[in-house]
Amino acid sequence: MPSTPWKNGGGSTQELACWPPGADMNSFEWRVSLATVDKPGPFSVFPDIDRQIMLLGGDGLHLRSPGWEQSLDQRWQPFAFSGDDAVDGAMLGGTSKDFNLMLRRDVWSGSLQVRREAPPPPATAGLCMVLQGRWQGPRVLQAGQGFWWTGGQGRGVEPVLDDGPEPVLAWIALEDGGGGNPSLRGGVRG
Repeated sequence: MPSTPWKNGGGSTQELACWPPGADMNSFEWRVSLATVDKPGPFSVFPDIDRQIMLLGGDGLHLRSPGWEQSLDQRWQPFAFSGDDAVDGAMLGGTSKDFNLMLRRDVWSGSLQVRREAPPPPATAGLCMVLQGRWQGPRVLQAGQGFWWTGGQGRGVEPVLDDGPEPVLAWIALEDGGGGNPSLRGGVRG
């Protein structure tokens, strides 16, 4: 997956999926991405966007904004905040790899969950990515692989219980908040 610069130019991100397809950083309705953070600095401000972030690996970050602070020092623990907030990220050591969900709040609502058992039926739109172990979806998926969907075309997934690591899944369920989105089948990544 290609890396693109952060909106504020202070780092880079790898987009996993975005709606509508081809939308830029100012026009997306929802966006899921990975970021590798190796230096402290401000997060980009995204007016009217709700954000959720989760540490995937590395030493983590300490986030600070007027009115709140949060340490991302435990992997797979989602944290939600407003994209309107001015947020500064301080390193808790070395490099941090993060999973990010951004939603235009007047168009979409949604949640980022970490699942160890089969998630509920697919929502209007969403994305899943295997964090550990193997899951059966449209095919057997391993860590770092997943798929996304829109238009209610989602597929269920089940953990593969074998001698490997415990199956763990990042599950994003999105519901149309009235923006009216056409159906588009998502893709399989990996």
